[in-house]
Amino acid sequence: MQRRNKPEVLAPAGNLRGLKTAVDYGADAVYCGGKAFGMRSAPKNLSLEDFEEGARYAHERGARVYVTFNVLPRNNEVEAMREYLGKLKDTGVDALIVSDIGVMLMAKQVAPNLELHVSTQAGVTNYLAANALHDLGARRVVLARELPLREIARITRESGVETEIFAHGALCMCYSGQCYMSAVIGRRSGNRGMCAQPCRLKYQFPGAAAGEVLSLKDLSVAGYLNRIREMGVACLKIEGRMKRPEYVAAVTRVYADALTDGR
Repeated sequence: MQRRNKPEVLAPAGNLRGLKTAVDYGADAVYCGGKAFGMRSAPKNLSLEDFEEGARYAHERGARVYVTFNVLPRNNEVEAMREYLGKLKDTGVDALIVSDIGVMLMAKQVAPNLELHVSTQAGVTNYLAANALHDLGARRVVLARELPLREIARITRESGVETEIFAHGALCMCYSGQCYMSAVIGRRSGNRGMCAQPCRLKYQFPGAAAGEVLSLKDLSVAGYLNRIREMGVACLKIEGRMKRPEYVAAVTRVYADALTDGR
């Protein structure tokens, strides 16, 4: 597989304004959710008409649009997903980000014109899994967020699929985001796009002061860009579909400029 000269900068957007802002500030691609079947239900997300306008706007400026389709579906949602995919494929977007193998195979049938990117929710931690997903039709795999650089490098080197890693932003305390705390505590499932982020709250234990003991520090790979570029990673993903466009603009510009300057 041909490697890129530099990683793609992939920025988040929670609405059409955010998509356009990310493109204006240097994003090579933008990922965003529709009104259903994505892992973030809190943002307004985009309608089919928004996707059409957003894809057109991005393509005119040399950028691409990826749609999150990575909710873990239930049986009664399968046909609705099929119908939605049939509409989504004609909006001009470039790729789907999926986590369920059944959805992935459905997308190959219903929307063969769209690239398939496997979500970090799939928890890919080795090149064997990456190659298996490639055999199933994946163009790209978003690796598990917990992987150290040496493991990312090996998967990138020994697999035939593009690799994408999270580069900046908040991290979930649970392995690759497979968390059930929100569902247990607040009856809002993170795997259904409704995470209440209970790990960000302050907890108090006997004999200890209250504190944010479950909240991880935000991620930043800004100091490792040359090494990541040399590894051949295809894409750097910025977390933040629930963040304001101003935040997305600032972070996107930093990474786009740094990669362009070769830092």
